[in-house]
Amino acid sequence: MQFDATTINMLKEGTMQTIYMVFMSSLISYLIGIPLGIALMVTDKDGIRPVPLFNKVLGLAINLLRSVPFLILMIMVIPFTRLVVGKIIGPNAAVVPLIIAAAPYIGRMVESSLKEVDAGVVEAAQSMGASTWQIIWKVLLPEAKPSLLVGAAISITTILGYSAMAGAVGAGGLGDIAIRYGYHRYQTDMMLVTVALLVIIVQLIQEAFMRTSRKSDKRIR
Repeated sequence: MQFDATTINMLKEGTMQTIYMVFMSSLISYLIGIPLGIALMVTDKDGIRPVPLFNKVLGLAINLLRSVPFLILMIMVIPFTRLVVGKIIGPNAAVVPLIIAAAPYIGRMVESSLKEVDAGVVEAAQSMGASTWQIIWKVLLPEAKPSLLVGAAISITTILGYSAMAGAVGAGGLGDIAIRYGYHRYQTDMMLVTVALLVIIVQLIQEAFMRTSRKSDKRIR
């Protein structure tokens, strides 16, 4: 096919829809996922405030959500999506299942990053009488910042992949274009262009977060 003005405008719109879905779902997922990760780390049996029963129940709930394939999850939450945004197609509708899928994943990524913090640093803060919240905000999160940024790069690119899959159910974006034109109409060149645009977005995300992570890592200064 020829890439005329209409096709180029469609690709531009698809790219903007993809960026919108990824940005909104990543932002809200992190607002949920960071507290989840902190709760998992703090209440662990080796955490600063162990609550084994709460930790097990929360961990089980997160694992259950993470184990559901994204396409199935989108279908399962259709009634909830309709309740929240009033419709089940389009970028806004896709954000709801993206958040539900991504928040538990981010919670585990945050937990993993916080557990990498040297236990000696936490013990030193405790010996100086720091409260739990002071340890979280002034010790754990700052010390884990490089790892958190690397985790963010991985998480956001995962969300980008989910957003492309959401195109299969009319979510819009580059995934929708790839399926409608590249797959159903056998337009291989359109498929290749959408894949190339997705790769470019992934590379930009990875580069931005990895550079920020390296700059914030005290060990390589």
